[in-house]
Amino acid sequence: MSRNDPFTDKRARVDDPHVAPLNAMVRSWRHGGRFVPWVDPDGGGTAARVLVLMEAPGPATVAAGDLGFSSEDNPDPTARTFRVLREESGLARGDCLRWNVVPWALRDEGGRQRPPKVEGLVEAGPALRELVGALPELRVVVTFGAPALTGMMRLLTVEEPPRLLPVLGVPHPSLRNGHRRAETRQRILVALRTAAAVARA
Repeated sequence: MSRNDPFTDKRARVDDPHVAPLNAMVRSWRHGGRFVPWVDPDGGGTAARVLVLMEAPGPATVAAGDLGFSSEDNPDPTARTFRVLREESGLARGDCLRWNVVPWALRDEGGRQRPPKVEGLVEAGPALRELVGALPELRVVVTFGAPALTGMMRLLTVEEPPRLLPVLGVPHPSLRNGHRRAETRQRILVALRTAAAVARA
């Protein structure tokens, strides 16, 4: 899948009204040359009722540069798996916002991308708080992987939370969880079905 037509179209819509405030945050988080992907205008934006929280931008998203989005349309296995299960669950795309607990790319000392550690979650905490504060219709959060769950729990417990939100924690849908693939798939599907019900209650 080339980063042409669908992503060029998305790039032209990053300042559409429902995502403009979120992508203004993205621009502010890019200080110091950090890579932060755009919020996908094909998602719910500020009207999202479900926050889908992954870990950090993946290699393909980083490689896309200014056409990089936090999107289920990305050409990688995690995005494809999520999209299939979201559709199967009945969760409407317009009801959810897909994002990362650490919004910028993370690299180890060798320059390889890595999942978030505690210090990264601490540094990214204010950005997550800002994001959640910009989602007035938010009803439930689904976290994918232990770092995303930990980051969300920090948001709700390090300080008095601005509001209490239900959080459903499921395994990350990556190949590293392949040894429990059937269970991982079932847990994600149940969580997304539950989130869809909460969103529409």
